[in-house]
Amino acid sequence: MEHLEQLREWVKESNNIVFFGGAGVSTESGIPDFRSVDGLYHQQYDYPPETILSHTFYRKKTDEFYRFYRAKMLCLDAKPNAAHLKLAQWEREGKLKAVITQNIDGLHQAAGSRVVLELHGSVLRNYCEQCGASYDAEYILHSEGVPACTSCGGSIKPDVVLYEEGLNQRTLADAVRYISEADVLIVGGTSLAVYPAAGLLDYYTGSKLVLVNKTPTPRDSIANLIVQGSIGEIFSQLD
Repeated sequence: MEHLEQLREWVKESNNIVFFGGAGVSTESGIPDFRSVDGLYHQQYDYPPETILSHTFYRKKTDEFYRFYRAKMLCLDAKPNAAHLKLAQWEREGKLKAVITQNIDGLHQAAGSRVVLELHGSVLRNYCEQCGASYDAEYILHSEGVPACTSCGGSIKPDVVLYEEGLNQRTLADAVRYISEADVLIVGGTSLAVYPAAGLLDYYTGSKLVLVNKTPTPRDSIANLIVQGSIGEIFSQLD
């Protein structure tokens, strides 16, 4: 496969790769995404998932938010797949500088990646809105109703960016810096439909922008290389 060979060559030659990934990186670990045919957006609930996962809904119907959140967002048995493992390997080898992810599952860290910029936060971190105490995802999963702080009784909120909430500005600034300095930028498993995250591609000034996805994206026209297919299968064929 000619495109795969080109990607292999670019990876081999570079020691300044940055990876920017979305839901497609996690679906191969069994975590449902939002926009594919069998993703969460196409299942039936009393409210659309994007409504439930909004700041307004969280504030107004916190009980219902947590019913959905426990059932659909906490996939704590998921394991890293070939893509996660390859990225961690490249970092160890000094080839990859950072992983920038829209995912909230912590699988990149589980695979061994250390420089991971989580644009949308992580389900593994939760905090009391009153006193700031930290709680893990297991505590949320096994709690009932609105999880309460054992120290002060305050409500616990996941450290994830809900719809209507802004991204962490420091994380965003770090992502811009890594992308703007990258030699090779590999974008994988994302529809590039969610802003401001998708707009990060505009900060890349190099000539090796690689898009790895099962389907076309709105940014295909600016890519230097497009490799279509399963990201896990593709990455497992790279050195």
